[in-house]
Amino acid sequence: MTPPSAPTTASTTGAREHARAQATATPAGPDLPAGMRLADTTWTVRLPPGGNTGTVLGRGTRLRLTDPHGSACANLFLLRADAPWERLNVADTVKVPWQAYLGTGHPLLSDQGRVLATVLADTAGRHDALCGATRDGRLLLERAGSKHGLGPRDIGATLSLFRGVRVGADGSLNANGSAGPGAHVELLIHLPVTVLVVNTAHPLDDTPVTDLDLVAWPGEPLDTTTVNSDPEYQRAVQNTEQAWSAARTRQEWM
Repeated sequence: MTPPSAPTTASTTGAREHARAQATATPAGPDLPAGMRLADTTWTVRLPPGGNTGTVLGRGTRLRLTDPHGSACANLFLLRADAPWERLNVADTVKVPWQAYLGTGHPLLSDQGRVLATVLADTAGRHDALCGATRDGRLLLERAGSKHGLGPRDIGATLSLFRGVRVGADGSLNANGSAGPGAHVELLIHLPVTVLVVNTAHPLDDTPVTDLDLVAWPGEPLDTTTVNSDPEYQRAVQNTEQAWSAARTRQEWM
């Protein structure tokens, strides 16, 4: 038996049928954390190779990025949603905590010394805060940012998750690959942020990229002293809380 042909878009009627077929198709969704229902989430994306996405996440949100097939490369950039001139500063993110290698407890700092997000959990241990995105990756970030009213000048240096880099004794930068399927990174969002993510190859690692999962959900209040007790981190948290308190006061007076 000959299968029915797909709707053609050569006519208005055919284009309508094609569009409705696309709308009713069920795309592959991201894997959710154990015990979590889709109704518990605020944002879910399975980002294919070469994909770009972005959204605004509120204070207290948890964001989990997962490498389901073992070869994703998440190029991540953050900006304050209510003050987009304040954005992720990768240099301070490395310098202030005295640590170039991201891991649990690491703050993602803005150029104002505030914590935009903290790494709550990391099962990958293979990330990079030194190389940034490729040219193609940056163009995709600009495309994702344009959907939020951002221009190329708003996009700074990025972090790469799930593709590791280590510095050699001679100062060379050496890729050390991924941690394999299922690794994840969970972030706590401290201030309302615009999150931009693209899934493209690392500048030092051209291994073909696989899908990337992103899942966000509202979180419970957290005692940040249990995450990182370093004085540098606690000062940055204090700066963040003061900024948040001031922003709320302004809103109450408006």
